[in-house]
Amino acid sequence: MSHQDPNGNGPRLDDGGPAAPQVRPPSTAGDGPLDLGLLRTFLAVHRARSLTTAARVLGISQPTVTAQVRTLEQQLGRQLFERLPRGVAPTGVADELAGRIAGPLDALAEVADRGREGLEAPPEPVHLAGPAEMLSVRALPVLAPLAARGIPLRITTGLAEELLEGLHGGRFDLVLSAVRPRGRTLAAVPLMDEEFVLVTTPGHAAGIGPLTCEDAGPLSEVPLVAYAEDLPILRRYWRHVFRTRLTARPAVVVPDLRGVLAAVVAGAGATVLPRYLCEAELASGALVELLTPEDPPINTGFLVARAGAPARPPVEAVRERLLEAARSW
Repeated sequence: MSHQDPNGNGPRLDDGGPAAPQVRPPSTAGDGPLDLGLLRTFLAVHRARSLTTAARVLGISQPTVTAQVRTLEQQLGRQLFERLPRGVAPTGVADELAGRIAGPLDALAEVADRGREGLEAPPEPVHLAGPAEMLSVRALPVLAPLAARGIPLRITTGLAEELLEGLHGGRFDLVLSAVRPRGRTLAAVPLMDEEFVLVTTPGHAAGIGPLTCEDAGPLSEVPLVAYAEDLPILRRYWRHVFRTRLTARPAVVVPDLRGVLAAVVAGAGATVLPRYLCEAELASGALVELLTPEDPPINTGFLVARAGAPARPPVEAVRERLLEAARSW
């Protein structure tokens, strides 16, 4: 950030101040850690293209900005800016450095400046976690208007146990869970009941003999599509409806119920799915329900939050929207 002083005193680094020492060559650059304050000042100058403007943004004097940039140049052993008639121009080294530090420094500044007088911090994201299928099919469509109104959402998918542990540890604000948490540290509200249905394509159904709740035998030769190798949802259906233990191996395993649905619609076999996930395919005839037991398996989904957590309007807005929408689920 220099130009030649007309009196021959070496390169100048500021907007008309005294001569500055030359930046050391790369071979003499220090190997120690760089000061975050210097990097913050550098980034302000890089963005403003002006020492004066950067000083005003940072709330410090221009000589301080100049001195900090000089110090950083000396530590790096590189010239960062060239003096222009108006302002400064970053060198290629400065552009590369700015690209590396801008994101992390902005994130730090957002946290550090929260609550500062006269500064309106952007709203913190609402961290919502749950099963990928329920989030994608149920939750996100009804939460989209909140995102459009400026409530940031961060979505995490996973298994109930690990997500509830993350909620307890403060990683999430809300969790959709098929497991009701124990203890008093997490507060759970029933959100929806999932009814499970045994489905396949009309083509497969035509080749299956008469099926009743007393006899699952006609299904013995039907390929099964499962969420996991141990067929957790299918085993539960067999135990609840047929009163027997399922010992078959799955033909296809897809760790996402939407993938299970797609495979079955394509003709891979039969499976058990939550009704909400396949109701469109049942309505269109792409899938048929193989059995309609009087007492189908039901699983209750819960909306879980930390008990006694500080109230945050964005989190409350997401919670209320989910509870309102769930009345029609």
